[in-house]
Amino acid sequence: MQDILMPNEDFEPSEDCERVLEVLKENRKTGKPWGRANPRYIINETGLEKPNVEYYLRRLNDAGWIQKIARGLYEFVDDPRKD
Repeated sequence: MQDILMPNEDFEPSEDCERVLEVLKENRKTGKPWGRANPRYIINETGLEKPNVEYYLRRLNDAGWIQKIARGLYEFVDDPRKD
């Protein structure tokens, strides 16, 4: 049985970390596919450098806001802040 982790509500993403999160959240209100991305796509969308994107993905994953679902593929889980 897999443990269900609650997102860390105390985590406060930096401005660049927020940019990474926004890439994963884009299209969620349009009905188009959304919620998954790989680092290369995030780099292209944000203009951030690879080591920085990897760092922010780790931070968001550790906070439970996203999860790594396969090698090089991340999925949005939750943003506990109010929209």
